[in-house]
Amino acid sequence: QVQLVESGGGLVQPGGSLRLSCAASGFTFSTYGMRWYRQAPGKERELVASITSAGRVTNYVDSVKGRFTISRDNAKTTVYLQMNSLKPEDTAVYYCYAQGAVSGYWGQGTQVTVSS
Repeated sequence: QVQLVESGGGLVQPGGSLRLSCAASGFTFSTYGMRWYRQAPGKERELVASITSAGRVTNYVDSVKGRFTISRDNAKTTVYLQMNSLKPEDTAVYYCYAQGAVSGYWGQGTQVTVSS
């Protein structure tokens, strides 16, 4: 049974930091590219960051470059999103996604709220 379980979300003040984790099981994690998406109320789901299966290549949406860092630990089958200098516009539900050659899997999401 495939599972992607996100954690680490919460309420943080502007300028603060959070680290999201996504623990994977039920598939060969090391062969999947991983992505973090987010969806704010009333907006479409947006790709925030991606990392290749071995972790060698990462990409980010322009709005988070220099502030967010995606990483993965294949031994722990976990992908992370370190979020620094958070802004109110980063408020959203954050989802991890596993991208395989023929299939993909979604996590259930974790809420991140940036507010004073």
